[in-house]
Order: sequence, then C-alpha cells, then structure tokens
Amino acid sequence: MGLPSERPSMATALKWLGFVTAVWVQAISGNNYTFSNYSDAVKTLMNLTQLQLNNLSVAKDVGKAFGLVAGLASDTFPTWLLLLIGSLEGVLGYGAQWLVVSKTISPLPYWAMCIFMCMGGNSTTWMNTAILVTCIRNFRKNRGPVSGILKGYVGLSTAIFTDVCSALFADSPAKFLMMLTVIPLVVCLTAMVFLREVPPSTTESDISEESKYFNMFNIVAVTVAVYLLAHDFVGSQGHIFDVTFSVVLVALLAFPLVIPAYIALKIWLDSKAKDDVEDPSTEPLLAPDAVPVSQPIQGGDVVAEEVIGEAKQLQPVLGEEHTIVEALKTVDFWVLFVSFLCGVGPGMAVMNNMGQMGSSLGYSDVSIFVSLLSIMGFFGRIISGTVSEYCIKKAATPRPLFNAASQILLAVGYVIMAMAVPWSLYFGAVIVGLCYGVRLAITVPTASELFGLKYYGLIYNILILNLPLGSFLFSGLLAGLLYDAEATITPSGGNECYGAHCYRLCYLVMGVACLIGCALDVLMASRTKVLYKTIAASKRSKSVVKGK
Repeated sequence: MGLPSERPSMATALKWLGFVTAVWVQAISGNNYTFSNYSDAVKTLMNLTQLQLNNLSVAKDVGKAFGLVAGLASDTFPTWLLLLIGSLEGVLGYGAQWLVVSKTISPLPYWAMCIFMCMGGNSTTWMNTAILVTCIRNFRKNRGPVSGILKGYVGLSTAIFTDVCSALFADSPAKFLMMLTVIPLVVCLTAMVFLREVPPSTTESDISEESKYFNMFNIVAVTVAVYLLAHDFVGSQGHIFDVTFSVVLVALLAFPLVIPAYIALKIWLDSKAKDDVEDPSTEPLLAPDAVPVSQPIQGGDVVAEEVIGEAKQLQPVLGEEHTIVEALKTVDFWVLFVSFLCGVGPGMAVMNNMGQMGSSLGYSDVSIFVSLLSIMGFFGRIISGTVSEYCIKKAATPRPLFNAASQILLAVGYVIMAMAVPWSLYFGAVIVGLCYGVRLAITVPTASELFGLKYYGLIYNILILNLPLGSFLFSGLLAGLLYDAEATITPSGGNECYGAHCYRLCYLVMGVACLIGCALDVLMASRTKVLYKTIAASKRSKSVVKGK
C-alpha cells in the first residue's frame, strides 16, 4: 500500500509524531493486566489465601476509580503534565512491589501493599486519559480507528512485557516488576515532548488522508501481534535467539516513525524544488497545548452538522455535547455503564486469576495464557474499531451491536472453560481476550458519540469505574470466595485447589452476566439507531461532496 501523496504541512508531521509516541505509551500502559505474572510470588512471600490475593488485585483495580481525578485534570492541565504524574506514580507503586518481590526489603504490611498496588493501577489512568482524550480530539473524524489502534496496543502491552521478560530474564517476577517500574517512565518522558492537543482536520481530503495513515498503523500493529504470537508458540531457543527477538520487537514498535518522517521529507523536497524557504514564524514547529477557548469542541458527527433547538432544550439529545450531570441523568448512560460492567467484570476476573486458573488444571507455567489474553485483546480492539467505523458509514450499524455479539461469544467461552475439556484454557484465553478487547474499543468511541467530547475525559473515567467495580465483584468476591470454598489448607497456612471444580461455578455465573450484558447492548443499539443513521448520512454526504 502506498503512502498518501497529498502535500502535508509541518504541523501534520508533528501531529503524527505525537500519535506515534501515544502508541508507545499505550504499548507500555497495560501493566495493570499483568498481575498474574507475579501474583504467585506475592502470594508465597506474604503467605496469603486466595481471597487475600484477589483483594490485592482488587486494590490494583481500585486505583482506576481515582481516574476521576485524571478526567477532571484533563479539562484543565496540558497533556505533558498528565503523563508526568502518571509515570511518577507508577515508579512509586510498582517500585515498592519490586522491592518486596526482589527481597530487597522485607514484605510490607498487607495494608501498605494494597496502597502501592492502588498507586500502580491509578498511574495508568493518567496515561490513558492523556492519550485517549488528546488523540480522539486531534483525530475526531476517525474515532473508531484511533480507539482501536490505541486500545489495541494496550492489549499488546501485557504480551510485550511478558515476552521480553521471558526472553531476557527467564520469567523472573522481580525483573518483570523492574520493567514495569522503569520503562513507562522513559516512554512517557518521550511522549511529553511531542504529544499535545492541536486543531483537528476539517477538510474531507485531510480526513481521508488520515484514514490511509491509520491503515498503515493497523498493518504494523497486526505484524507486531503476529510476531508476539509466533514467539509464544516457538518459545525460547537460546540466548542469541531471545536477544534477537527483543531487538526486532523494538524495531517493529519504532517502525511507525516512518509516517512522520515521510511527511517531513516531502516538506523538505517540496521546499527545495520550489527554492522557496518559508518564514518559520508562519507555522510553529510545536502546536499549542490546547484548542483555543474560542474554538468550540464538537461531539458526535451529527452535532457538527446541526444542533436543533438547542436554546429550547432542557436536556441535550444524544449526539450533542453533554455536561457530566446531563450525561448521568440519561437512561442511555446507565445502560451503557451496566452493560460495560457485565463485559469487563468477568474479563477482569480471568486476567487477575489466570495464574491460579492454570495451576488448578496442572499448568506450571501460565505465561502463555497471559500472553494469549493480551494478543487476542489486541485483535479484538483493532478489528472492532476499524470494522465498526466502516459499518457505520456503509450501513449505519450502531456500535453497541458489536458489544452484543462479543457478549454472546464470551458466554460461550466461559461454558467451554467450565467444561474443562482438553485445551479449554487455551480456547478460553483466546475468546476472553478477543471479546474483552472488543468491549473496550467499542465503548470508548460510543461514549464520545453519545455525549460529546467537551467533557469526555471525565465521562470516560466514570465508565472506567467498571474496572475496579467489576474486579471487586467478579474477582475479589466471586472468584476468591468460590476458590477458597473448594481449596484445602496447606502446611504453610495458605490454600490450594486442583481440578476443574475450582472455578466451574465461577465460570457459569460469569456466563450469565454476559448474557445480561448482551440484552442491554441490544437495547442500547435500538435506542441509538437514529443517531447512527444521522452520523452515517453525514459521512456519506461528505464523501459525495468530495467525489464531486
């Protein structure tokens, strides 16, 4: 596929350079999903029961509840400050865990460990809020692809950390936590320089050009995912092989730099051909940190076209800008909220308990399952983001229908895991990862289309409250209590359970929750079909104008 040939500007090159750094941040910000890689070490060192261990994972997820602060800050503070806060908090949260697991210090009191776990979980909310809010505003006419790519790399981040640790450090839990402590700080410092909010594209040609570049990002991302998947099944083949794998992975992650480099090269060649040096004062190298106050921030595509009777309405309709209070007053917000809970809650339970789920079925190494969850989560995110955008334009398909389909498949996955047939955990990891990815990638642009972008940072973080809530209900309570009820006490005072019965009832309850979520998603699709018909008509009319 060739690169677009239309003449770009330096601001365009720098906008895409910022997006590349945003991708890098997302590629290391899924550390909240990696608990299974070191949970056994924490359980052994602190001599915990499964319920206590699960509550530690809940504390990690409760950190996301404080993402509301990041959401509020995103409307006031620049992107670089949000990234700095998130990265420094991650150093404290994961650094303390690393000191404990590496035995550099004695195990901390349980309450102190909960606090540091919470800090580690909260650090990612600052990073994700900074990235998603900034990029969706910068590329607001391509929200589906933006959400799919960025959330896709979050899905890959667990596999990236897991596979690199496996290749270089032989799956050492202490070295793994050291990576979670240091690498996000380095990457965020890079993104702080280049990523900022800029005025979005307004012409159809520029929006179409963006779509072509996003296709390139999709190709690179799929290549990274396939590369990681291949490594998982090939396994370690010696030190030289492992080092080579890591070097190639870094090169693939750096490859998107080709896009801003290509744009910058075209600018230089055009300038040289004309022998006309532009006055540098006419176009700043770095765009302003925020959209000017005088520039209104529009919501869904329908709002960009027409706002009917705005002065007469007591409550804005779907597709218009909503304040937080206005959004919370709508039935649609709470239907979306509860359906989101029914999807991500069971998914969080699997991710937090994969170590024990594997051990109960006799697997001594569960890193392959953790990596599969991550990689399939990527495919769910990136495919649903792009496909849902295409289906809106071509058939006015409401995005929530993709959530409904994923919930049905997810329920089937839990039934397979409950049956404990051969390879059931492999199938389960693939299905749960895929559907969890769809759920996240679809909900992000859906919220912006329903309630607008002006207060999107806070609205997004209110929806993300489902992660700690779902973790508490499905992981901390459901999975923890049911496992302990089936487990036997070990001589050291902990407990262990072996066999298919350990999690069977848990899987079945989560399957029922998915079916409830599916019904709510169908209801949401029905309530938003008029909105998506309007959005589709807007997209088609612009395409027709461009064709003329």
